[in-house]
Amino acid sequence: MLENKSESETLNQIGEEKILNRLKKYMDIGQIEDDTALIQNCRKDLIINTDILVENIHFNNTTSFPNAIGWKAVAVNISDLAASGFHEFLGITVGLVCPPSTPWSWVDGVYEGIKNALDTFGGKLLGGDCSNGKQKMLSITAIGTKGILDLHRSNARPGDLLVASGPHGLSRLGLALLISDPIIKDANLSLGLQKKAIKTHQRPEPPVDALKKLLECKPKNLKWKAAAIDSSDGLLEAVESLCKSSECGAILEKNKLPTNKGWPSGSHWDQLCLIGGEDYELIVSLPPRWAQAWIKAMPSSSVIGRMVKGNPKAIWSNGQEIKKEYGINCFKHF
Repeated sequence: MLENKSESETLNQIGEEKILNRLKKYMDIGQIEDDTALIQNCRKDLIINTDILVENIHFNNTTSFPNAIGWKAVAVNISDLAASGFHEFLGITVGLVCPPSTPWSWVDGVYEGIKNALDTFGGKLLGGDCSNGKQKMLSITAIGTKGILDLHRSNARPGDLLVASGPHGLSRLGLALLISDPIIKDANLSLGLQKKAIKTHQRPEPPVDALKKLLECKPKNLKWKAAAIDSSDGLLEAVESLCKSSECGAILEKNKLPTNKGWPSGSHWDQLCLIGGEDYELIVSLPPRWAQAWIKAMPSSSVIGRMVKGNPKAIWSNGQEIKKEYGINCFKHF
């Protein structure tokens, strides 16, 4: 079978002008002709976010594939917009860095994944830039309009309940499965849990539905105000970020950690849930009645603890410090 020439070509063989010409198919007509993008009829406040995916930190050829990388790059940005209570997702710009020897098929696959995500969640590819570098990097800036809900990390108050929109630890488990990490050696994991974990790691779903249900179930006499963060850097990191921004403490219930059905028990697995990272769920601090209404509207969500007066850190309900096990690599940018 003959290899498709365009798939085997490398970026240095194609050149920048032809690369941009090939990327036109992923944008509206005329969008790529200028160095700027026009966003029309935007009369609302904007929410803007930038996330970067770097080769060998966020992805590699062992743990992912081009289409999934493109999807994930969009999804993680939408997750941050959701944590800020966005109303409408307008679109993204893309900054791409690749070694000159990168096959065109890799770039095309990434943009196909970006298109798949935009087709699913809305928004347009507004433009971007590309350059060469020693390793692959994908930087996306996402733009959305601000919604009615005043959602900030600093809005948590003592007496609020802490609610997670879904299970945690799946992405880190998926990564462990993909790289045959010894941390899961001898674990008795169902095939269903393994498949879900790998999918969660490669093609995360941003918590758009969770935000929608949060808005729909707000009790009428409460203000449109709450504290939220997405758990991209890990559940414990998310909770402690709320604590620091709101100058409150948090008490977590060890027996209420948000894990998936079939999740193994034990401190080691609790750690994967707490510090694994890249879960992209909402962690929200809510008045009790709103929290209970959200849980009722969204079965995947659960109360994991509460906000209290005190030092801006999280502890267990028995007063013990929440420790991180050194045998597990939690998510870190540096």
